[in-house]
Amino acid sequence: MGTKGRAVVALVQTASEEGVRVATSAMTILEADYERIHPARVKWVLSRVDVHDVTKEIADRAAVLLRTHHLHGHEYAIDAALAAITRNAPRPVTVLTSDPEDLALLCGPSVEVVKV
Repeated sequence: MGTKGRAVVALVQTASEEGVRVATSAMTILEADYERIHPARVKWVLSRVDVHDVTKEIADRAAVLLRTHHLHGHEYAIDAALAAITRNAPRPVTVLTSDPEDLALLCGPSVEVVKV
């Protein structure tokens, strides 16, 4: 597992120990690098994370975000779905991502975006 993977595992472990909820979208799971991360590690992390379904309502909100910011296509779809979920989450909200620019734009100023 690479440095980023270890950092995410450490953050999830710390959050779990401190009672902080960690969430993601079901689509974000598809972005994991399964060749570098052992399936047991992925299963362990996901057991400590609230995975939100990408419903039609979430997809509709994500589509509005994409239109608002003049973005389109699969390159931004997963980020837009995650942003739609985080925009409605109880505050404070922090998003961990390898792509902070796009997510900061889509999430807006009320969501902290941290590069991992």
